[in-house]
Amino acid sequence: LMGCDRSMSDGDVYKIVELVGTSKIGWEDAVKTVVDRATKSLRDLRIAEVKELDVRLENGKIAEYRAKVRLSFKYEGED
Repeated sequence: LMGCDRSMSDGDVYKIVELVGTSKIGWEDAVKTVVDRATKSLRDLRIAEVKELDVRLENGKIAEYRAKVRLSFKYEGED
């Protein structure tokens, strides 16, 4: 996996999910929203990779910042 750190040892399996966070403040806050929410339901998060940034427009003005974030966490399924 591109962007994986070396702390991921051989033999482990990691699951990857993509989530989109939104914010009226900015992209950094949108990413923080994703990470904060994900840590409430996913255990052992390892990497958060920002894949895409965009904005939602209303009447020609920025209404919302959006961040698509790819998260990886250690998979603890059946052996």
